[in-house]
Amino acid sequence: MAETRQIDVKPALLRRVRHVVVKMGSSLLAGPAGLDPAALARLAADIAAIRARDIAVTVVSSGAIAAGRTILGGAEPRTIPERQATASVGQIQLMAEWQKAFAAHGIVVAQILLDADDLANRRRYLNAEHALATLHARRALPIVNENDTVSVDELKFGDNDNLSALVASLAGADLLVILSDVGGLHTENPATSPDARRIPVVERVESATLELASGGNALGTGGMRSKLLAARKAAAAGIAAVIADGRTSGTLGDVLDPRSDVGTLVLPLADRLARRKHWIAFTVKPKGTLRCDAGAVAAVAERGRSLLPSGVFEVSGRFESGDCVRLVGPDGQEFARGLVSYRASEAARIAGRKSSEVEQILGYKMGDAIVHRNDLVVTAAEGAERGEARSA
Repeated sequence: MAETRQIDVKPALLRRVRHVVVKMGSSLLAGPAGLDPAALARLAADIAAIRARDIAVTVVSSGAIAAGRTILGGAEPRTIPERQATASVGQIQLMAEWQKAFAAHGIVVAQILLDADDLANRRRYLNAEHALATLHARRALPIVNENDTVSVDELKFGDNDNLSALVASLAGADLLVILSDVGGLHTENPATSPDARRIPVVERVESATLELASGGNALGTGGMRSKLLAARKAAAAGIAAVIADGRTSGTLGDVLDPRSDVGTLVLPLADRLARRKHWIAFTVKPKGTLRCDAGAVAAVAERGRSLLPSGVFEVSGRFESGDCVRLVGPDGQEFARGLVSYRASEAARIAGRKSSEVEQILGYKMGDAIVHRNDLVVTAAEGAERGEARSA
């Protein structure tokens, strides 16, 4: 964590921004009485001003469940079907309010609903990427939300914060702005400590950084920790992130002003992952596990080699060729993820065997590697869920 590089890096980062993903949480858009049209109108005016500077904007908007909850009587949805139904009702109002807010600036809005399967499937991922690019080419404003109506296990803490980081990578953005109800990361909880000091720049989100984060709020699902994890995912894709207070007008303009001192800037990593490897590390869900011996761990994690069948001694899960799998060491600790060249039954048959024997065993051969280095990402000791990865 560092503050001293702010003067050096901020102007250079912000001057080259041409595409911004702006994430807005329920705490900004809704109150106990439901959606706040005045808040949406204020944020729409800020975004319109950014677009007038020829900067593309993609919005990730929460608020569907908060809106639907009010329409259906204010009761907190507790079961998955209740939350799905609540989101279904609220999404209509959310988009209607956004449409009204942006129409005042002559901006056409487009709704994009995504779930984890959309981003985990490479073909659907590319379709979403092309749709976003086409909308921007037509000067429409994409408003993205998680498809809560059909998603199940994705309705969890911090989902739209994480979604915003994935959308930033999907859209090829230069900057992710997470608007919150606090001014950024602080040395202490600003709600309870008068001595809390805002941290203007974070060079790398590490364990000590996460320890400074506090919990969530009554309306939203995320907290500062979730926002930091999202910023770390964006950083791994080479995308800077800013966590800032979105409750006042002009915040977005201030964020993009190199001379201003707003929020907390999380710097992109110098060793950025290629977009495809970022997708493997953070978006696609593993469908199986390959347990590897110590020699294979060293070859992949330390020397950047492909994983050969001879280094695998156990195969678990049900996966097809091209699916993502976890690579774990003898102790079961994940050290990498990658797209496997063989289905589970075939991988089990060739595990521990030499590459020269594969064709004789299976009747065909996809290459010497069971996971090629071009389809592989080395993850941190605690796994890609923490948002740490590096290219093999």
